[in-house]
Amino acid sequence: MWRHASRPRKDWERIVTEQGLIFPVTSKPDGSTVPYWNESAWYEVTLDEVETLEAATEELWAMCVDAVGHMATTMTDERLGLPEGTLRLVRASIERGDPSVYARFDLAYGGDGTIKMLEINGDTPTGLVETGVAQWRWIEDVMSDIDQWNSVHDRLVARWRELLVSGALDGDQVHFLYDLGDEGSYDDGEMEMTVHYLMDCAVQAGLKVMAHPISHVGWNPDTRDFRDANDQPIRNAFKLYPWEQMLAEEFGRLLLEGAEATPVHWFEPAWKVLLSTKAILPVLWERHPGHRLLLPAYFDDPRDLTDWVAKPLHGREGDGVRIHLSDGTEVSMPGVYGAEGYVYQQYAPLPVYGGNYVVLGSWVVGSEAAGMLVRESDGMITDYFSRVVPHAISDGLSPDDPTVQEWLAGRVGPQAPQLPPRPGAGPG
Repeated sequence: MWRHASRPRKDWERIVTEQGLIFPVTSKPDGSTVPYWNESAWYEVTLDEVETLEAATEELWAMCVDAVGHMATTMTDERLGLPEGTLRLVRASIERGDPSVYARFDLAYGGDGTIKMLEINGDTPTGLVETGVAQWRWIEDVMSDIDQWNSVHDRLVARWRELLVSGALDGDQVHFLYDLGDEGSYDDGEMEMTVHYLMDCAVQAGLKVMAHPISHVGWNPDTRDFRDANDQPIRNAFKLYPWEQMLAEEFGRLLLEGAEATPVHWFEPAWKVLLSTKAILPVLWERHPGHRLLLPAYFDDPRDLTDWVAKPLHGREGDGVRIHLSDGTEVSMPGVYGAEGYVYQQYAPLPVYGGNYVVLGSWVVGSEAAGMLVRESDGMITDYFSRVVPHAISDGLSPDDPTVQEWLAGRVGPQAPQLPPRPGAGPG
C-alpha cells in the first residue's frame, strides 16, 4: 500500500456535501474546523492486497459469529457490563436466527503485509456514505479507468432486497431510527446522515421507509406496541443507537420484559450487542490463541503484555482508550466510558504514511467482505477527528457491468457462517 499526494477537485467541498457527506470538515469544540474528507491524498493498493484483505475479513467474520454463540452461553450480563436480562434477549435472537445487515472491522495493515484485527463494530458502524458514495464518486471523477475495492452500495441494496423477499421482515415498511446526540457533543449529524443513506438503499430494494430520531418513538400500553412519531405501529426497525444503551433505558426495559404483543424485527438484531463490546477481543484470543489475524487480549489486566492498549468494553471513537508502552510512553483519551470494565489488547503499531497513522475499515454486508475505508489520524489513537482518504486499485481496471454482476453474485455462498441454531441454557 502506498500514499500519494493528489490535487483536490475544484469545489470538492460542495461536491461531497451534495452527495450526502454533510460534514466534509469536522467541527472542534472551539468553533474551528479540521478536514474530515481529505482528497489531497489517495492510497494505492494492488489486487493481491485486496484479495488478502477480503479473505482475512471473511475469516474474521466467521470467527466473530462463532464467538457470539460462545459468549451467549458462557458469560453473564454482569461480566459484559450489560443491563440485566440482555443475554436472555441475545439468546432468543440467536435461536430465531435474526438476520443482520452489516458490520465494520478496524484493521492494522502493516507494510510487511501483516493484518491484525483491532476491533469490530457490529452494532452501530458509521462511515457508509464516505465509503459507498463519496470515495466511489471520487474515483469516477479522478481516475475512472481504475477500480476500487468497494461494493458497499450494491451489496447494501441487495441485502435489503434479500431481507424483503426472504420473509425476514414483517411487511414491507422499515422505520429508520437514529440518535440525535447530546447537546454540545461533537456529532455533526453523522448518525442521521448514515441512516438516511441506508434508507435510500432500502428504497432502491423496494421497501417503504420512514426515519426520525429514536427519542420520538412512543409506547402504546393498550396495544402493547412501539409507535412512531405519527402514532403508527413499528414492525421493522433499523436503529443507529447502541443496544447496551437502549436496554438500560425505559424503552429497552420493555424489550427485556417481553412487553410487546408483536415484537419488532430489529436491525441490527439483539445478538449484535456481542459484536459491539470489546469483550469480543479476549474471547477471540481465547478461542484462537496465536491466530495470525488476532492480537493477544485479556479481561481486566494486561497480564504478560508489555505494550498494551486498555479499551473500555463499550467505548467508541477512541473515548477512554489508554496506550502503555514499555519505554514509558503513555497516551490516553478522555471519555465517559470505563465503568463497565476494560479489556487489554497488545499494542499494534499503526502504519504511518507521511506522519499520518492509518487504520483500514473493512466492511461486511451480510456475510461478505464489501470494501474498505482508509482513516488517518495525527496520533496513535484513531479518534473523532480522524480523516477519510479515498483509495484505488492500481493494477485493477474498472470492470464492465457483466463483470460487476458476476462479482456481486458472491463468493461466500452456502458456506456463509451461521449462528448456532440453539445456544442452550446458560448463565445470564
